[in-house]
Amino acid sequence: MTMDRFQQLRVLEAMLFSSADPVPEKVLKARLPEGSDVDILLQELKSFYSNRGVHLVSVGKKVWAFRTAPDLSDHLRIDTEIKRRLSRAATETLSIIAYHQPITRAEIEEVRGVATSKGTLDILLEAEWIRPRGRRRVPGRPVTWGTTEQFLDQFGIERIEDLPGIEELKAAGLLDTRPGLMSLGQISDGSDNADSDSYEKNEGDIARD
Repeated sequence: MTMDRFQQLRVLEAMLFSSADPVPEKVLKARLPEGSDVDILLQELKSFYSNRGVHLVSVGKKVWAFRTAPDLSDHLRIDTEIKRRLSRAATETLSIIAYHQPITRAEIEEVRGVATSKGTLDILLEAEWIRPRGRRRVPGRPVTWGTTEQFLDQFGIERIEDLPGIEELKAAGLLDTRPGLMSLGQISDGSDNADSDSYEKNEGDIARD
């Protein structure tokens, strides 16, 4: 079946629009004729939507999705507020993983200076913000952790390299005063209370490294 360039753009647009989740580039490519230049087609779509109500954005390495334009957020805000806080421990753990990935649980604990509970990692796993990244080639072969495409999408980051640096965090008041810790203050109210709406759970070991 032949498909001209305009039709290829329409197919890509329809696939991205109809998907509830970001779509990997390889999935898009599989729907187009062999030899189609998906990179160029996606950039053309991205340019077309750059001034519209929705933008085509990359939410990770070769993963694409439509998202509402950032400047329209005030018009789309839902009045009902749903509180879903992360505990300080979860916030710190997520920050450390984001900046030091791939990283083991023991290395996370070394940076934080305290033990990391299984509940903390479970919450980040349930949110699909972290995932196992393999095992260290050392005795015991501990699991290493890294962030996911969902993490990038949640925080509006195109690539992990786009995370703010130390000076930017200091300027924004988001860098923890304790040495070695970098906190993503945007996702925490700074509370250490693990009993209210935070998601800290039982202390324990991670799924057996």
